[in-house]
Amino acid sequence: MQLSGEVVAALIDHAVLGQAQGSADLDAGCAVALELGTASVCCKPAWLSRCAELLEGSVVLPSTVIGFPHGSHSTAVKLAEARQALSDGGAELDMVVNVGRVRDGAWEEVTEEIRSILKVTRTAGAALKVIFETCFLDLDQIRRLCGICSELEVDFVKTSTGFGMAGATVEHVELMRSECPERVGVKASGGIRDLDTLLAMVEAGATRIGASGSAALVSAAHERFSTSTVD
Repeated sequence: MQLSGEVVAALIDHAVLGQAQGSADLDAGCAVALELGTASVCCKPAWLSRCAELLEGSVVLPSTVIGFPHGSHSTAVKLAEARQALSDGGAELDMVVNVGRVRDGAWEEVTEEIRSILKVTRTAGAALKVIFETCFLDLDQIRRLCGICSELEVDFVKTSTGFGMAGATVEHVELMRSECPERVGVKASGGIRDLDTLLAMVEAGATRIGASGSAALVSAAHERFSTSTVD
């Protein structure tokens, strides 16, 4: 991949997910995303319809979260959230697995929940990202989840919510990339605050980046890669 400021921007899901953030933050976040040309704006569910309006006609996709941030909602509630989000214009949904069930080894329940959310998402022509919250999982649990998501053919596996004990690590991104086929993207999210960290995640196999400091990341990318091409 030939990197540039524009390429870096197109990797980013610009996050507006802070607990205290409101409509003014969403408006500002969408303006930043439109200026930079990010992949999407990922906002809280109550703001999704406004997000979709602000991004209408652009290449930046409106997205939101499901079962966020703990993943412990019942499947029925997650399905209701997904249907509402799709009705509100969501093009991509980032759904947190039930981390407790993963840790219990309740793989049938975990699989059926992902399958059910994926079905309604795909029926609406949208994409599903499955958040693992890797900081709470061991490597075997991450491998097993990758296998489930690969078999179901979700669109992305994703490291973290950004609200757990830790965010993305190179080790986890490398593992997720190695355990999933190319058709399944890998999203690194949580703690990606500088360009070197972002580039390390891309080198490890990330095809999408979740970040809230998108302007600083893209600015740094423009500076570095424009400088590096000067003779």
